[in-house]
Amino acid sequence: MAKVIKLRKGLDINLKGKALLETAKVESGGEYALVPDDFHGMKPKVLVKEGDYVRAGDALFADKQHPEVKIVSPVSGKVSLVERGDRRKLLSIRVESDGKQECRQFDTKGDIKSLLKESGLFAFFRQRPYDVVANPDDTPKGIFVSAFNSMPLSQDFEYVLSGQEKEFQAGIQALASIAKVYLGISSKQKSLALTGAKGCEVTVFDGPAPAGNVGVQINHISPINKGEVAWTLGAEEVIFVGRLVTTGKVDFTRTIALAGSEVKSPKYYRMTLGQKLSSLLEGKISTDGVRIINGNVMTGLKTTADGFLAAHATEVNVIPEGDHADEMLGWIMPRFNMFSTSRSYFSWLLGKNREYVFDARIKGGERHIIMSGEYDRVFPMDIYAGYLVKAILTGDIDRQEALGIYEVAPEDFAIAEFVDSSKLELQRIVREGLDILRKENA
Repeated sequence: MAKVIKLRKGLDINLKGKALLETAKVESGGEYALVPDDFHGMKPKVLVKEGDYVRAGDALFADKQHPEVKIVSPVSGKVSLVERGDRRKLLSIRVESDGKQECRQFDTKGDIKSLLKESGLFAFFRQRPYDVVANPDDTPKGIFVSAFNSMPLSQDFEYVLSGQEKEFQAGIQALASIAKVYLGISSKQKSLALTGAKGCEVTVFDGPAPAGNVGVQINHISPINKGEVAWTLGAEEVIFVGRLVTTGKVDFTRTIALAGSEVKSPKYYRMTLGQKLSSLLEGKISTDGVRIINGNVMTGLKTTADGFLAAHATEVNVIPEGDHADEMLGWIMPRFNMFSTSRSYFSWLLGKNREYVFDARIKGGERHIIMSGEYDRVFPMDIYAGYLVKAILTGDIDRQEALGIYEVAPEDFAIAEFVDSSKLELQRIVREGLDILRKENA
């Protein structure tokens, strides 16, 4: 029987616009783009030039430090643009699909890790510490997979898994040949493919967001000490691995949750990694003046309809921008339709099932940090989040290490950032702290 871990710290945010459990397919074709910034920690080396023909699975760029780790094309077609920015930084490589989807055939009989590196799937592995692309030379203490996301408007993986159970199990078995696999599932998930998954240790988590974060799960299953390395992989990316080992071909098709209060009909769509978002969003947004988020509303990046589906994105969320919001009498009003974590508004009297519409406003400027313990109330890890943030801001590396920075990733601070009365960009601060620490220890 799976071990059950009950988490009490955290915060569930009930936003309007959840995706209905029905799936449509987005028309394929057009331009696709792979963005190196989606694979944090890589130093890309371009392997193609404009005008080259590539198949799905052919390498577009590789990591300079580990050339065997490659990023491959999700479609077949012609390389239409190698986009560079300041100081010739590689911004993206774009491929114009030919609609034929010719695929490179990989040999699946050899070493699994070599197959993953050659096929481009190894680049989807992240490591703790630092939350960067995993180092293939390391021996991880385990590979951790979270099969649910507890953030608002997130993808329902149990729904996505339906019909792909065999590929998911094949992916788990492939990972188990590299290191011990730990699978975290929600107490609400009942699929036998999750509760009875073979080749891994299943742990059930029961609690509010961010219970679905793999970092939270690592902290409760097998905390990371200095000198140890753990790898993580997204649940849908496990299916990518399963498709590869069963067919010998890469298939980067995802089931994306298009959700948010400004979406006319929120539901799921089948898309390919790197696909242009205009093919998904055209005619589906109800108003102008919206914030399009590539990824989850709590952790994703602001984008436009001309952007491309991010490598790790499992949802695209659309909320009001809030630039022209007019709140008569401001905070004096009782605000029955506004959410508050401190019960400052009377909306809490209407029950937990009430759905709220949030816009993108911060509602205040950056202020001094007040050590009120508000981070710790929603941070379900054995870490003093407030003190860790202060250690990062002051550049105290020894104190960062003592306070557990090796275990965290920016996404673990998303809920704390939401409730932060100091209006600090906690995810950005943690990301910068991890990058500095990684350079110091290089």
